[in-house]
Amino acid sequence: MRQFIRHPLDVPVEIRRDRCGPAAAFQTQDISLGGLAVNSDEPVAPGSLIEVRIAYVEPAFEARARVAWCRPRREGTGYEVGVSFLDAEDVFRARMVAQVCYIEDYRRSIARAE
Repeated sequence: MRQFIRHPLDVPVEIRRDRCGPAAAFQTQDISLGGLAVNSDEPVAPGSLIEVRIAYVEPAFEARARVAWCRPRREGTGYEVGVSFLDAEDVFRARMVAQVCYIEDYRRSIARAE
């Protein structure tokens, strides 16, 4: 049974495994009050500390997080990686980012339809 309700979210996210290393591109899968799930081509070790950046919004959302779990994807290749934010305030900021992303996607779909 899930502890938190998940909300689908499909936006690009950058994850940096260490502060000096390069950022890798991931695609978000969903977001909840517990954290964020992303799709990855490579496994990421649970317990790893990472930096998450979502540049889809302005200013970009940035937060420190810990990898909670990593498992092979059910459909196709790659992995699902679950991360939990280290700061409770970042959890709420991430939910606000998700809301902004939903609104922006809706705005863009209306513009395309017109």
